[in-house]
Amino acid sequence: MVPPLVLDIDGTMTRPDDSVDPRFFDVLPEWHAPVVVATGKAFPYPVALCHFMYVEQNVIAENGGIVLSGEAVTTNGDGEAARRVAEKYVAAGHDLGWGPTDTVNRWRETEVAVARDQPLGPLEELAAEHGLEVVDTGFAYHVKAPEIEKGRGLKSVARLLDRDPDEFVAIGDSENDVSTFGVAGESYAVANADAKAQRAADVVLDESYSEGTLGVLDDLRERA
Repeated sequence: MVPPLVLDIDGTMTRPDDSVDPRFFDVLPEWHAPVVVATGKAFPYPVALCHFMYVEQNVIAENGGIVLSGEAVTTNGDGEAARRVAEKYVAAGHDLGWGPTDTVNRWRETEVAVARDQPLGPLEELAAEHGLEVVDTGFAYHVKAPEIEKGRGLKSVARLLDRDPDEFVAIGDSENDVSTFGVAGESYAVANADAKAQRAADVVLDESYSEGTLGVLDDLRERA
């Protein structure tokens, strides 16, 4: 039997142009074990991706801030402190960087994301004042509580699925995947992964982005 999976989206299921590789729409619905989509994106994004891939909605969103499996939703933070940090950051003359509609944060519940072209130092100072941390996912700077992690989210999903976390194979590309790698039984960093993810993974792949991930899935099927 193939193992359950926990897959990051950006940089892992995507191609270099940031589009989701369409091959996952064929591979994952035929995967005969739970597939968990784990991301720093706001909750609606991974839920919609699961819906359109026609796979069960097992989701870790907002870096572990929100978890969905079946009909159960778990929220691991309220996001109020992160929003206060964002308000003070803007009041200091900076910008979140997403324009007036800000669809990046519009539905975000447990953290705040700031564009990576915005000043990092002042953001980190404000976050520290509120007992928060800033994580660079390669997509954005995420202001969140230190205890909120994808790894914690994986433990929650595994419990809801009646699985042991070390049954899962994790694939990712960023420092927000490090905690997932520490919880899953087997972990892979795609070649484009940042240094922290590469150090934490059991295996660093030769292939980047979706090519690396799909290669791992092929290997897992052959081993099954």
